[in-house]
Amino acid sequence: MNHGYPPAAQRGNNPAGAGPPGALSQRLNELLDQVRNEFEAESQRSVEYEGQISRHIQEIDLIRGKVFALENQHSQIKKQYEEEIARLQRELEARGGPSQNSQHHGPSQPPPPSIGHGPSNLFGGIMAGNNQGGPGLAPPPQEPQQPGLPPHLGGPQGPPGLNPAPGPPQHFGNYPQPQVNGVYAPQPTASPGPKGPRGGRGPPGPATPQQNNTAPYPGSPQVPRPTPPPHQQQHSALMAPAQAVPPLSQSNILSDLDVESLPDNLKKDGNDWFAVFNPRARRVLDVDLIHNLPHQSVVCCVRFSLDGRFVATGCNRSAQIFDVETGSPVAHLQDGSLPEDGDLYIRSVCFSPNGQYLATGAEDKVIRVWDIATRTIKHQFTGHEQDIYSLDFARNGRIIASGSGDRSVRLWDLETNQQLRNLSIEDGVTTVAISPDNRFVAAGSLDKSVRVWDANTGALVVRLEGEQGHKDSVYSVAFAPSGDRLVSGSLDKTIKMWELNTPPRLIPGAPPGGKCIRTFEGHKDFVLSVALTPHGDWVLSGSKDRGVQFWDPHTGVAQLMLQGHKNSVISVAPSPAGGIFATGSGDMRARIWRYVVSV
Repeated sequence: MNHGYPPAAQRGNNPAGAGPPGALSQRLNELLDQVRNEFEAESQRSVEYEGQISRHIQEIDLIRGKVFALENQHSQIKKQYEEEIARLQRELEARGGPSQNSQHHGPSQPPPPSIGHGPSNLFGGIMAGNNQGGPGLAPPPQEPQQPGLPPHLGGPQGPPGLNPAPGPPQHFGNYPQPQVNGVYAPQPTASPGPKGPRGGRGPPGPATPQQNNTAPYPGSPQVPRPTPPPHQQQHSALMAPAQAVPPLSQSNILSDLDVESLPDNLKKDGNDWFAVFNPRARRVLDVDLIHNLPHQSVVCCVRFSLDGRFVATGCNRSAQIFDVETGSPVAHLQDGSLPEDGDLYIRSVCFSPNGQYLATGAEDKVIRVWDIATRTIKHQFTGHEQDIYSLDFARNGRIIASGSGDRSVRLWDLETNQQLRNLSIEDGVTTVAISPDNRFVAAGSLDKSVRVWDANTGALVVRLEGEQGHKDSVYSVAFAPSGDRLVSGSLDKTIKMWELNTPPRLIPGAPPGGKCIRTFEGHKDFVLSVALTPHGDWVLSGSKDRGVQFWDPHTGVAQLMLQGHKNSVISVAPSPAGGIFATGSGDMRARIWRYVVSV
């Protein structure tokens, strides 16, 4: 009985549970379809993945492009920042601050303090330019004035210790403020100090120089301007035909000229200096910088030897002598017996006529006469009660004149090593000069006067003042080579030429006198130094406006204005040999220049 199952042989050809053959074939086809469908689905997903990858690649390329653009933009911004930083560094150096490219070497020194107040120091603060009165070095840019505040708290005067410059920004000549190559022009300087009991300032006078930051002067070389092609600097430009130039508010105010728009024949550019020439005068001068002499402090004075081979400078604690031809230092004169701490500015230097000695006048009230060859002190004169501000050697080589804040001019005899005369006046003496023939001694004073004495008798020959005189303190005097004229520079921003009506050898009964025959106007600030070239052909002047000007002494017309120093030009001196002059400045540099007169 088989219970309905097929025979065993038949079961062997049909696996258990497989069902009939048609069902197996159908099942196989279903599996194959399923595999095919899965394969097609995977293939579709692969295509989609490839599309996504392609889109990702495109996005990456886009990002790469954006990154590249950002890198370019970053490089441009970095370059702009570097250029701006370099410009600011140049401007900082130009304002007297530290810079990686500073041309002077050695440690920077803190500003020396003002000297003091009252009768013990009539000259307190003048060079510092603070509230004690006086010109000083050029001030820093003015801080914005805060309404209602007094000067010492940020009102019109600006930071403490600076010259007041009240009022809003003003035009400086034709230079609107601020609009000179993106640099601010200086504010006009107000009257230097409060009124004293005699109507003067108290306490006035030139004190220790300060290394203040400066407000850039219009067109000053604080942002270097491109050097013109060589053909623009040729000497032939002296006589080039005049081209259109901006009008001057006054015929002599060369700083009113727009330097950038001047034609080539009316300007000359150096690496860090420039000169402009008066378009209303025939150009007969050319100038060039020969040497730049860095110092480690303010250069208070410059002076040439009589043969023109050497120039001496006075600065903090020392006098230095340089070879004019090479610019190399020759001697460093410093009193080693003095304490090494503190400041001691050499305010005046002068060579003996034979070039053997250099006299120095300092803030310690002592005159030292140095033997240059041995670097030792040959003579030492004491007697002044205040700082010594000016010295001059007589051409006879025997007499030295000195002027001091103690209100006296004194004459010293090198042969006897004694004081010859003490010529007292009513106010502090800022400057002295001995006439070329040794007959007269002239002095400028804080009382606005120029006095002339007979050097042999000590008699006062003439006092030059009054309506024709200066309206403010006289800071520099110099005799003409003829000895019958002298020039004076003042805080009233003018230079005056005086004619001395002095009878020969002061004949008894003949009235001495003098009169102002010419006034030179054109500086924008205090005139701190004046001089005449060896033959009296030109008057030189240095000013707190950082400019040096050449003037025609016969007409009073300015020939040129030279700008290069970055602070007040405290001292100017022509070489007795001719063709060379030197300048000393609050920017801690002395410079030697050449001037050429065309025929």
